[in-house]
Amino acid sequence: MTKNLMDHSRIKHIAIKYQFIREVQTNMKISLEYCTTEDQIVDIFTKVLPRRRFKLLHAMLGVTEFASMRSIKV
Repeated sequence: MTKNLMDHSRIKHIAIKYQFIREVQTNMKISLEYCTTEDQIVDIFTKVLPRRRFKLLHAMLGVTEFASMRSIKV
């Protein structure tokens, strides 16, 4: 959508925020990059994942474990 400036009838329902993104991309204030499915880190928050995929995305986020739940005393 950011590269094709034609106003298609199918995208008239698109919210103003997407039109804003197109405008700032056109004015070179931001740069959009393609992100493959394998690199979608947000999947860790939105999908049920196999353990291996979860651990990979967990590492990509840079999350570290500082205490195990077993060591916390209530």
